[in-house]
Amino acid sequence: MGVYQVKNLVNGRVLIDNSVDMESKWNRHKMELKLGNHRIKELQHDWNKYGESHFEFEVLSELKKSEAETVDYNKELKMLQTMVLEELKIENIY
Repeated sequence: MGVYQVKNLVNGRVLIDNSVDMESKWNRHKMELKLGNHRIKELQHDWNKYGESHFEFEVLSELKKSEAETVDYNKELKMLQTMVLEELKIENIY
């Protein structure tokens, strides 16, 4: 689980997101894009224009599972995503 980016290798735009299961989330993004119905229209447009080979998936930061039973991983991942965005100062975001 962690924060990841989907990067357009042509124009440098990125989608920054988080998930408790990053591989499944990436597969969901790809499926939506391949079907032409991704919720982020600009990302869908670029996918249609440049094709799958011009996008890459990259893990930016991982969150290790805690021994504590009361951890709210969704909250922790949102905080981690905010920290990553602040640290990387990414401006070209979908």
